[in-house]
Amino acid sequence: MRVEALKKERIADFIKYCKSHRDELDDSFLYDEDLKNFEPNDENPTYIAINGQGQLIGAASLIIDEYNKRGKKGRFRIFHAEVENIQCYRMLIQEILKHTEGLDKVFLFVQLTNSKLMAVMEELKFNVERYSFLLIREDLEISEACLPESYQIRPFRAGRDEEIWCKVRNEGFAKLQGSETPVTPEMVTKMISGEDYIEGGLMILYHKEKPVGVVRGAKDEYEGKSIMNIGPLAIIPEYQGKGLGRWLLRTSLGFAKEKGYDRTILCVNAENERAKSLYIQEGFKQVEAVVCYKYDLK
Repeated sequence: MRVEALKKERIADFIKYCKSHRDELDDSFLYDEDLKNFEPNDENPTYIAINGQGQLIGAASLIIDEYNKRGKKGRFRIFHAEVENIQCYRMLIQEILKHTEGLDKVFLFVQLTNSKLMAVMEELKFNVERYSFLLIREDLEISEACLPESYQIRPFRAGRDEEIWCKVRNEGFAKLQGSETPVTPEMVTKMISGEDYIEGGLMILYHKEKPVGVVRGAKDEYEGKSIMNIGPLAIIPEYQGKGLGRWLLRTSLGFAKEKGYDRTILCVNAENERAKSLYIQEGFKQVEAVVCYKYDLK
């Protein structure tokens, strides 16, 4: 067995490997859209493990894009081996860590049902940082989104509202573990040009003329079927606890129904108990739980 940097001639093999194992892993960056233009570079350092017959039996790929770099972290796109050999994982991470200068940590999500990979993470000295839940809402009746007086929800205006979106989202998530790194207007511009963008899916909540909340509905897929993903949903701190998140959520659910989606999906951190309670009350059910493992580099 040997480990080597992914070269262009083996990108197709790497993509095939990612697709064949994504049901076992956190597949956030293993969708066809994410992989179709993939290439290894400084933002995507990638290594593969190869057996004596030249077959790909393991892969490690780190995402160190502008957002993660500002947070001094790297997120694994994939960290997986087909062989039950801890040495394969050790060899892969040894090479990956050569690309982490300036970072404080690298991390990945592991499904709580994947006990084998959890055991590998612990043997490699990864530590649990947080837990997260995936929730789905089937086509149920939606309660009316009747906002209190002096509040209104307006559609996002491309080219005008990028800074407003960032300000609200960043203030709302400033203390939310894993989302505390601020987003930039450039990232919002990129978001609305992505293939998962739904016209009208981004909305901003105003109190009089003050922007106080945001929500996004985007195209997604779960278990091979189309679904609308809700998130982020953020309210600035001084307006939290007023029930405004419920109105934003209901408005987004109504939007999903208008667009023909019979299911919606979202993710919530375990420590955000208020948000999870809201989603359960509004008809969502937990379908998956994952643990975020981090490897401290300091």
